[in-house]
Amino acid sequence: MSGSIIPTLRYRDAGAAIDFLANALGFDVLMLVEGDEGIVEHAQLTHGTGMIMLSSVRRSEWEQLIDDGRDPVGRGATYVVVDDPYAHAEQARAKGAEILAEPEGQDYGGAVYTVRDPEGNIWSFGSYDPWAG
Repeated sequence: MSGSIIPTLRYRDAGAAIDFLANALGFDVLMLVEGDEGIVEHAQLTHGTGMIMLSSVRRSEWEQLIDDGRDPVGRGATYVVVDDPYAHAEQARAKGAEILAEPEGQDYGGAVYTVRDPEGNIWSFGSYDPWAG
């Protein structure tokens, strides 16, 4: 699909991230390519019609970035459209997710809540769909 934007995230423990995203936040694993020692080379997870891709950050890459003063994980923020953010938040909470902002109605429409994944990425789930116009 031309023009699609697919967020791509890096994790120190991509396997644990995939478990969290699937179990606590309702993502489906579409593709998982693992390398040596459980390294996630590439994963595609879907949520409704949206998709993210993720992988493990390799130790040498991580060390180089840290030496440069950058951290390759825990810096992203992603918004996902869901039908019922209140129910979604309860599911996430039941699975141990850290809720940063409780579900709340927004002036621009819909409701949204925010959660942090185990490596610091911020996820917001809301019923406002900017494509619906």
